[in-house]
Amino acid sequence: MPLLTWHIQDENDQYSSVGSLDNVRNVSTIFKSIHFRDHATYFATKNGIKVTVENAINAFLQALIFQEFKVQEDMTSSIAVGTLNALRMCHQGYGCPCILFLEEERAVTVCKINTQEPEETLDYDFCSTNVTNKIILQSEGLHEAFSELDVMSEVLQIALSPDKLSVFGNAGSSHLDYLKDSGLVEAFHCNQTQINRYRISLLKPSTKALVPSCKVSIQTDNRGFLSLQYMIRKEDEQICFVEYYCCPDEEVPEFES
Repeated sequence: MPLLTWHIQDENDQYSSVGSLDNVRNVSTIFKSIHFRDHATYFATKNGIKVTVENAINAFLQALIFQEFKVQEDMTSSIAVGTLNALRMCHQGYGCPCILFLEEERAVTVCKINTQEPEETLDYDFCSTNVTNKIILQSEGLHEAFSELDVMSEVLQIALSPDKLSVFGNAGSSHLDYLKDSGLVEAFHCNQTQINRYRISLLKPSTKALVPSCKVSIQTDNRGFLSLQYMIRKEDEQICFVEYYCCPDEEVPEFES
């Protein structure tokens, strides 16, 4: 039995939530991909943990990725975020610090991170019933789109039509097409031709999650809001998700082919 397990197993009853991992790398990549602000809001439920940064990026850690996971009641709090090195995370409840137990070479270090009153998170009202278009790409395809765009571009234009997805940079001639039957496309559902523009400055934070991901789900709703959902497969084959929302910058009246 690992030292960390027997060292605190008798203390479990004092915590309202407990999560244990044998391999920290299973979640450290996820936390690195959303670490672009000092604080995050986390929601713990019996299904897992959702971490929200700046109201736009959500990371989902399913309960199945933990070797031990217990939540007695749903809770929400705000904590400082950074590179995660803990094998065990515990929380006694509202107003209490988040306790991290770190184990290395049979030595256990205990860290306490003060929690804060969480700020109200924005509701983008992005629901499946309003989704008009959905495309699933292999992540390498979206890598190409971001790398090929003009360095000076301020806006990314995304055009969705029944036969292709097109990405444009506004500062020059950068242009990429993903045909419906392309080998990079795993699913293509376009119910309505749409053209929307999004600020590059708002999209760039999502590229942290793009790097470790294997697939990307691109969805737009009837308002033109964009959802990028990155699927990240861990070493033990468990799946985690990082989701990013972005509102359109402006409407484009005509389709450019």
